[in-house]
Amino acid sequence: MSAAKPRIAIVDYQMGNLRSVEKALEHVGAHPEITSDPERIRAADKVILPGVGAFCDAIRELRSRQLVEPLRDCIASGKPFLGICLGLQLLFEKSFENGEYEGLGVLKGNVVRFNLPHEFKVPHIGWNRVHSQQANVPLLNGLSTDPYMYFVHSYYVVPSDPSIIWLTSDYSIPFCAAIRKDNLFATQFHPEKSQKEGLQLLKNFAEL
Repeated sequence: MSAAKPRIAIVDYQMGNLRSVEKALEHVGAHPEITSDPERIRAADKVILPGVGAFCDAIRELRSRQLVEPLRDCIASGKPFLGICLGLQLLFEKSFENGEYEGLGVLKGNVVRFNLPHEFKVPHIGWNRVHSQQANVPLLNGLSTDPYMYFVHSYYVVPSDPSIIWLTSDYSIPFCAAIRKDNLFATQFHPEKSQKEGLQLLKNFAEL
């Protein structure tokens, strides 16, 4: 007998804070499954791609585990998909983190490093307000206006198409804090570490 279909697949490629994301989803009543099985990921109702660490290592792990095409297929299928932190950056064409590396290419644009005045430390670590650039995005239901979210990053995405920018924030300069295109959502911040507001965002995703 085949295994039951997971409701939410959290993609395991050995580079995400998987347990934190899993616990946050369980806290809001969801039923996640951590998996590196391409077929389990394809079978899921919703998919989350978390990530911490270096872009080059992450894309290498995704390729070695045969996960690139399943992820692209999930996004193309129209099922809800959420990228978190590095999971946002991997969706783009190219990263310039410690070299030049090709990403998943689902979205056009690049991943670039903060180039800031010396008084602004990189990586950017801490709480920042995010500002919505799109109307009626269901993941913001029940959140306060311009909520604070928790960031840990040295790089940020620069989409070629500004219309996919969902949330922005500021750290000396304005930057893209999240994107949304149809069924695809991805955040530079960590909702699983963003307390009440982040948990509500994850709950909204789970209930799509």
